[in-house]
Amino acid sequence: MVTGFLRPKIAVASVNGIKVFDMKSSSGHKLGRRAEWAALLLLMVKGYRPLHRNWRGAGGELDLVMRRGDETVFVEVKARSGDLFGGAAAALNAKKQKVLTRTASAYLSRFGLWDRPCRYDLITLDRTGGILPWRIRHYQNVFQPNLGRQF
Repeated sequence: MVTGFLRPKIAVASVNGIKVFDMKSSSGHKLGRRAEWAALLLLMVKGYRPLHRNWRGAGGELDLVMRRGDETVFVEVKARSGDLFGGAAAALNAKKQKVLTRTASAYLSRFGLWDRPCRYDLITLDRTGGILPWRIRHYQNVFQPNLGRQF
């Protein structure tokens, strides 16, 4: 069973019959939580199975841990309301990658998954200002850590 999931308060509006998330009134923390929920929904539609949300260990946190086939996918979710500092994708810098690698290693050890394939994905939500106020993107296999094993 999935742990750490709470029902978020996301306002849903319809534009030309298409449901969109309204996150414009969110503060930073609320925006992040709602972005994680939107990312989770996107991945589930794509066939991923959720394992954990906001898993903490080794001094870090994994936003989403998903399973697709036999592969464990560590998903970092970034949302930005503006393009200042390069938008959401720019937030996954080398320091953050190091923390994610250390935390994912703790996760793999905790659940005995070192013999299974895994990868690091990034989901970004950026404000567009257009008819659909947010653009969501899924980047697969965004970096390869050097841990002495194949990811």
